[in-house]
Amino acid sequence: MVEIKSERDRLKRDAALRALEFVKDGMVVGLGTGSTAAFLVDGLGERVKNGMKVIGIPTSERTATQARSLGIPLATFAEHQRIDLTIDGADEVARGTLDLIKGLGGALLREKIVAAASASLVIIVDQEKVVDQLGDHTPVPVEVTQFGWQVSAAALRRLGAEPVLRHAHEDHEFITDGGNFILDCRFGHIADPARLESDIGRIVGVVESGLFVGRSTAVVVAAATGVEVLMPAKK
Repeated sequence: MVEIKSERDRLKRDAALRALEFVKDGMVVGLGTGSTAAFLVDGLGERVKNGMKVIGIPTSERTATQARSLGIPLATFAEHQRIDLTIDGADEVARGTLDLIKGLGGALLREKIVAAASASLVIIVDQEKVVDQLGDHTPVPVEVTQFGWQVSAAALRRLGAEPVLRHAHEDHEFITDGGNFILDCRFGHIADPARLESDIGRIVGVVESGLFVGRSTAVVVAAATGVEVLMPAKK
């Protein structure tokens, strides 16, 4: 059971419990990574204990370990290439479009693979994650190959970023589940997230970026005044 240590943790739990209402018996469910998603996995474990039948596809080894400990049956893409629903957290959510920055938890590649394979993507956040424009507070994590990461960083600088190699400890680089590095890239206000996502993706050595554009089905936002479900603005 994930411990609630603060008011913000309570909001994360409230968003996660509301998002569980999207889960139906028999679904294949993508399980997100991060502090908010951990509350979701806890809640789903309780439902499985009470008889709900679901299959989970985790977005990280950390989430897989938590899900197994709660008795949630897990599978891989070898068994299921299509996911009914993924529920995950986010580091920033753009008001209106519901475009996202994800990846501060270090699982952005697997999270994007799972999101892309999902019929629906429901995001769970507290109110502090909702912003008017992406890049307000959060760098864009960019997963890169270890070989030649300096070249990838130079290319990102030419796009206007200030890339910083992520470290797990002062003298040790952070390594993703896929064996790659992460460059945390500050762009400031991102006027055109779709174009930036595309531009980053064309850099040789980049594996994936933490920009998730046009992927959200709904965003569940918890605030002190209650829980709200946002839908993308119609274009």
